[in-house]
Order: sequence, then structure tokens, then C-alpha cells
Amino acid sequence: MQLGAEDELYFEDVSATEIADTYGTPTYVYEENTIRDNFRRVLNAFRKYYSDFHLFYALKACNNPAIGHILRQEGAGIDAASVNEILLAEHLGLGGEDVMFSGNYLSDADMQEGLNTGVIFNLDDIKLLPRVLQFGKPEILSFRVNPGYGQSNIGDYVTNAGPEAKFGVHPDQVYDAYRMAKEAGITRFGAHMMPGSCVTDPDYFAYVTELLMDLIGHAGKDLGIKFEFIDLGGGLGIPYSPDEKSLDIEETARKTSEVFKEKTDAYGLERPTLMMEPARYFVGEAGYVLGRVHAVKETYKRVIGTDIGMNVLARPSMYGAYHPVYVNRRENEARERLGLCGQICENTDFWIKDRLLPAGTNEGDLVAAGKAGAYGHVMTYQYNGRLRPAEVLVNGSNHHLIRQRESFDDLIRHTNIPSYLQD
Repeated sequence: MQLGAEDELYFEDVSATEIADTYGTPTYVYEENTIRDNFRRVLNAFRKYYSDFHLFYALKACNNPAIGHILRQEGAGIDAASVNEILLAEHLGLGGEDVMFSGNYLSDADMQEGLNTGVIFNLDDIKLLPRVLQFGKPEILSFRVNPGYGQSNIGDYVTNAGPEAKFGVHPDQVYDAYRMAKEAGITRFGAHMMPGSCVTDPDYFAYVTELLMDLIGHAGKDLGIKFEFIDLGGGLGIPYSPDEKSLDIEETARKTSEVFKEKTDAYGLERPTLMMEPARYFVGEAGYVLGRVHAVKETYKRVIGTDIGMNVLARPSMYGAYHPVYVNRRENEARERLGLCGQICENTDFWIKDRLLPAGTNEGDLVAAGKAGAYGHVMTYQYNGRLRPAEVLVNGSNHHLIRQRESFDDLIRHTNIPSYLQD
């Protein structure tokens, strides 16, 4: 996003006013060229140090098919957290070994349907293996390894690895997991981990890669397993608040690749394909929620009421996440400490209580919450009769509606009233 004449907010070359006049508010807006640039930055950095490097895209972060197609065009595979995300990958034209099924705490139905699709099975628990084998044998099998340590710039809620995480095979069970799989007749293998969430320290990725390689290296060497791929997961971070630094992706790629090569050689492993599956890094900074100020209340403090509520952008209310906020045509005005809330009847919807915002912010102004492309629209919900917002894709001076705004019909769709209640 950039400022134009008279401090008008622009998404690529399209003004906030044009978006709001065309599609209404609240609306999610994505910059296509930012997504493509972010993908290429990661791909080029890692391939510079390890040529057999591939990227998957974790659909859970932003599941709009148009966004998926952008990343498919760039060469990404899909990381799917559920069977429906496998089906969404198929909708994008991707299947088989271009899709990694990384569901957790799977039902029998999940396993059966996942097997039928022929995707890479990435098991989150050693106990899942005998259950999966009741229904069939995956063509290629991976275990999601908990490396024993995790990190997050966002907080403990989303660390995703280490002793407090619900994910991954315990470090002490990794060897037995691969031994059991080999004894069951599995012949093709991969390995996977989720290192953490939104990490911006290059040294951390090298450190956690070393932890993973020491766990699976022993299994590979002693059991004679050839790993076709090793997936280092996601976790590439973006800075949300002004005091956070950006991730140096070049240093991350160099240090991580060096450790990866050293460890494969140390354990006598044939060099596998190196993979990662970022999502936040691709789409986070490319997405915004555009809303409008509908009321300004003078109470114990001045509170700006907008149509960006916790049902539209859940992260601040859910775990105190920070998002930058911009006010159209006021960014160069004097500032004062203000609060910002949505229209939901919960005090947790008062999601900014004390931040320096343009003092002149008033009814009718457009506001944009930045860095909302990851875990934004996918976490929207219907509450208080408020409906899910539209999504718009911007490319240069062009803009396209990629998801319609919900209507009242969507609120009652799939509901049924028993006949005896209709008298």
C-alpha cells in the first residue's frame, strides 16, 4: 500500500475510495504483485544455496481460490490441513504429490478420503500409522516431527512446536515411527516439521533444522531409509508492529541450507528435495481489510467505531495480535491516542484501546487494517447477524471481485425449521 495525492491510500494503483465505492465495506483487498514478489524472493534465495528446493502453500492462511491460483502459477504445491483443503487443491488443478496432507487428530473418514486422493500423507502421531494401514498403504509417507523446541513472535498461542504444542511426533518416538513404517512395507519416505510461527530470526531456522536432522538422520542411517524430501514447514515471519524487524530471507536461506547439507552428509543421506510451506510470508503483507468509520464516541476516551469487527478480523481479539491501521486522507495529520472498535456486542471487539491515530478521524472516513492477508478472511464468522466480507484482488490498476459479500440468505442457508414450529 502507498499514499497518493491528498494522502489517498492506494492498493497497488487502485485507490481505497474506488474500492469502497465499488464493493462497499468491510472488504479484504489483496495486492497480487506483492504475493508474487514474496514467493519469488523465498524461492530464489533458497535455490541460490540448494538448487533442489520447492515451495508449497499452506491453504489455511488464505483459502480464496484466486490466491491459490496465483501461487500455483508461481510453481507452488499445496499444504492441506483437511480433506476439504485437498479438494480445494484439486479445484486449483493440483493433486498427488503436489499436495501434502498435514491434518492432525484425524478421523477414520479423513484417512480413507485422504488415501483415495493419492496425496502425500504427513502423519502427526505415531499412533496414526496402524490406523491408516487399516484402509490402505500410502504411496509416500512422511511424519510431522516435533523438533522439541518452538518459537513465535506472536505468542505461546501459535508456537506450534516444543513441549506445549499439540502438533507432531514426540522426539523420542521418531525412530520407532519410521521403523514401524518400513516394517509395514512403506518404501517411499519424507519428513516434515513445523518450526514455529512468524519467526524473524535467521539463526533460528538453522538451529531448528539441525534439531530435525539429528532426529531423522539416525533413522535414515540405521534403518536404510532414503528420504525423498524433507519439509522444514513454514514459520517465515513478517513484522506486524513498528518495532519488529523484517526477516532477512537471504541469510535464512544461506544458514539453513548450510546446516541441511552438513547434516545430510554427516548421516550419509542421499541429498533429498528440500521443501518449505510458508503462507504468512507470501500473503500476510499483501492483504488489507478496508472498512469505514460509522460512529465516534466521546466517552472515557475517544472511541472510533468501524465495521471492522472481531468477526471480520479475529486475530486482535483472539490473541492480542497487532495490525497497523491507516486512515484514508489523514495519515499526515497530527495524532492522538484513540481506541478503535467494531460493531459486535462484545467488549473484546474493542480491539485497539490506546494507539496514536490521526486526531481528525471522523464518521465516513475509510480505515485500513494492514498485514491482514494471512489468517484474516479465513477466520471470519457470522455473529450478531454480521456477515462475512467481500474479497478483492488488485493487479496494477485493475481490480476483481474474488469473493462476494455474504447476504441475509447466506445467514439462513442450510437451516431447517421443523413444521411444528411454523404454526
